[in-house]
Amino acid sequence: MRTHFRVLIMAVTLVTAMSPAAFAAQKPVTIGEAITETFTIEAIEHSTRMVTLKDKDGLLEDVICGPEVQRFDALKVGDQVTFRYHESVVTALRHSTSPAAAPVSAGVSRTPGAAPGGTISQQMTATVTIEAIDTKIPSVTVKTTNGRRSSFKIADPKNLTGYKVGDVVDVTYTQALAVSVTPAKK
Repeated sequence: MRTHFRVLIMAVTLVTAMSPAAFAAQKPVTIGEAITETFTIEAIEHSTRMVTLKDKDGLLEDVICGPEVQRFDALKVGDQVTFRYHESVVTALRHSTSPAAAPVSAGVSRTPGAAPGGTISQQMTATVTIEAIDTKIPSVTVKTTNGRRSSFKIADPKNLTGYKVGDVVDVTYTQALAVSVTPAKK
């Protein structure tokens, strides 16, 4: 998915984005992005639990609503469905004596009331070690604790300032999808 690739690039960019002052102070660097899209329900097929959504440009998308959509029967043609996707990445140097963060946590919460809605969230933390820095390209190569290596081009060479090979950095990635339904105007 394009969004996940963009977040991965942001995560690695953040690994190299801390200034020397922030580096010394061990303060985390955070970046967040929220994308909101609203669709209109054009059709509902109750037998297959398929909902046809129309975006602001008139493009249609069919969505299957599984059993986890507990208030499916409350949906009506003309209702507005808003999806708000939020993602963030946090990076900070971690002292070797610091306890490791929980690698993955997830949760689902339902919106109270009669209308369907809720939030699904997930947070993942990875500890990476900087293996190589190339200031000419500029790029950085990191290695995860399970041995996976990845190299990423860095947009601004200044973002490499303050980092050296061997630095250990925690990268935490959080994503959440909130869905709300607004009844059709009568």
